Amino acid sequence: MAQLSPLLKQATPVVVDHGEGVYLYDVDGKRHLDFTAGIGVTSTGHCHPRVVEAAREQIGKLVHGQYTTVMHQPLLELTRKLGEVLPSGLDSLFYANSGSEAVEAALRLARQATKRPNVIVFQGGFHGRTVAAASMTTSGTRFSAGISPLMSGVHVAPFPYAYHYGWDEETATKFALRELDYLFQTVSAPNETAAFFIEPVLGEGGYVPSNTEFMAGLRERADRHGILLVLDEVQAGFGRTGKFWGHDHFDVHPDVVLIAKGLASGFPLSGIAASEELMAKAYPGSQGGTYGGNAVSCAAAIATLDVIKDEGLVENAAERGRQLLEGARLIADKTPAIGDVRGLGLLVGTEFTTADGEPDTATAQAAQQAAAKSGLLLLTCGAYSNVVRMVPPLVVNAEQVDDALRIWGDVVTSVTGS
Repeated sequence: MAQLSPLLKQATPVVVDHGEGVYLYDVDGKRHLDFTAGIGVTSTGHCHPRVVEAAREQIGKLVHGQYTTVMHQPLLELTRKLGEVLPSGLDSLFYANSGSEAVEAALRLARQATKRPNVIVFQGGFHGRTVAAASMTTSGTRFSAGISPLMSGVHVAPFPYAYHYGWDEETATKFALRELDYLFQTVSAPNETAAFFIEPVLGEGGYVPSNTEFMAGLRERADRHGILLVLDEVQAGFGRTGKFWGHDHFDVHPDVVLIAKGLASGFPLSGIAASEELMAKAYPGSQGGTYGGNAVSCAAAIATLDVIKDEGLVENAAERGRQLLEGARLIADKTPAIGDVRGLGLLVGTEFTTADGEPDTATAQAAQQAAAKSGLLLLTCGAYSNVVRMVPPLVVNAEQVDDALRIWGDVVTSVTGS
């Protein structure tokens, strides 16, 4: 009898029957508050009626129209709608299926357009599991272990993760920029560096926001040296942080934006956006794929964008995010085992540490498992998996946030004894 690979470790014991909004219902009828959102994917909640109807209608018309063979209306309409929300000047789009594919497409574009071999990524970043994307990922060795040799030409600079270094944010930021300049002198000369790839908020790396000074430093160096600034908005985009794009918090303009996850409310769809001028510098035939820009996924994405706008979900993410962050910090204030609580919008991470400040993986995982048994689904992240993350759908309301915080507070008390 066939079964799933034993390498697929389940974060919770839940077997889902159906989902609705912020809730998942298991096969026994138990309701769970889903504060994972499929790792930030179900932006409009589970089975939003408008998304379901758009997909249902499209399935009856056209499921697959391979987009280098024929065009279809959902693809054209989605491109038009994205043009209304993308950063100015990023008017050319390429579609794929997953975040990893978007990262690799952007890597290919950056190297071909600049004729330079190297890229710089930032410590703690997650960019995917395919070989090139995994080579660019430093949020944990589990994503690249055992598949060496990895892709060459990837160099790693510090991210201003203040809590990790034990510094204030200003000190961490100055250190990170100084080390980036040192990397230019010692590892990858600016004229051999094609691009910076960075998440505005580290995802798998521990839900650590960047900051305006650091992003300004990257933009200045990119402009000075002809380096492309690639913003990986796969997890932070589409309202998740309380602004439409995560980088909107930091007043920075990217050369390339990567999109996926919350774009289509659970249907597989990703892409990269750049200026037409930049996109045209890549080699003819270098972009393509069988399933990219799938008609049903595009229809779901159109509906998703409409729901985000019509229901004020960006604003809701900002308001509920403040509520969630403040509540999580109040719990942390009473809990010595919690070293830090941070985030932007509906990306909130709680980092567990021991009495001497070391990562406390065991307590974080115990809390995450206890929460699941209590009806609150959460995930861990961070290099040591000692950060518990809360990433609910953007439709979450104040009462649901309060319910989640009540469960979380009880769980933290039970597992830490504080």
